[in-house]
Amino acid sequence: MTGVNTATTDRYGHRTDRDPSPWAAPATASLADVLERVLDKGIVIVGDVKIDLLDIELLTIRLRLFISSVETARKAGVDWWETDPALSSTGALHEAERQQLLERVAQLEQLVGESAGA
Repeated sequence: MTGVNTATTDRYGHRTDRDPSPWAAPATASLADVLERVLDKGIVIVGDVKIDLLDIELLTIRLRLFISSVETARKAGVDWWETDPALSSTGALHEAERQQLLERVAQLEQLVGESAGA
């Protein structure tokens, strides 16, 4: 029987009809599979670099890196880009509101200072 394909594959095109014995080679993942998994689940990379000289701390760098898709980041509560004025139009609105509040606080402080001095 030639020309008949009886192999079954998963959604990534990997063969699923292989021998599941413990001696079988592990399935290899392509770069696209790894990237899809990282974006779907997210990955956190944490590291600290500290440089001391004679017990005197000279430099400390703390690195916190979270790599994921936008949806996964939102599920994790990370959405800083939505309020950053440089990245979002709503962030620009928040910045304008912040400036108005700062001006209002300055006016109130001036009124309090004038009434205390009178």
